[in-house]
Amino acid sequence: MKKLALALSVLAAMSSTAMAEGNAEAGKTKALVCSACHGMDGNSMIDMYPKLAGQHAHYLEKQLHDFQSAAKSGGKEGRMDPIMGGMAMPLSQQDIEDVAAFYASQAVQAIEVQDVPALGKQLYTGGDMSRGVTACMACHGPDGKGADLAGFPSLTGQHANYIKIQLTKFRTKARANDLNGMMQDIAGKLTDADIEALSKYIAGLK
Repeated sequence: MKKLALALSVLAAMSSTAMAEGNAEAGKTKALVCSACHGMDGNSMIDMYPKLAGQHAHYLEKQLHDFQSAAKSGGKEGRMDPIMGGMAMPLSQQDIEDVAAFYASQAVQAIEVQDVPALGKQLYTGGDMSRGVTACMACHGPDGKGADLAGFPSLTGQHANYIKIQLTKFRTKARANDLNGMMQDIAGKLTDADIEALSKYIAGLK
């Protein structure tokens, strides 16, 4: 809870800070190379790759910077991914802002999810205080849209398999570029059944 309170305080600090904005039209052209995995409009058809459409621009910028940092440091910093590291390395700051602006301007396509376990809704909306699991909606909102300035990504319409992969990575600390280690802390308390249920519930958010 202390980590959550600290992270939420970032929102107030950042809200008065002017942030650069990219050019979505320029980003559309620059993002063509990304379309094989993420789709022409950011709605990936391959469930192991994330949908980028409708994602907050600042969050996308951070991830691209983190991929660059990991590639430069051999994984000691940032977010390590052999594919994305190679894709992100040649990008300039302007490229990153433009690509992020393009994807942020696109509409994410909703997913119809069947047989969502009740456990998924329970954990997302209420958490599990007996295990110290904070409700996901505390940061990502009831509809999964997150909070741009606070750095919490939108989860709406995301592939269940991608969510499952990322929660598992946070749990094992294979991914460690989350704000104040919040996701590692929460995911570390989740079981396989929890992750499966949450992934399906989140994927169905509209």
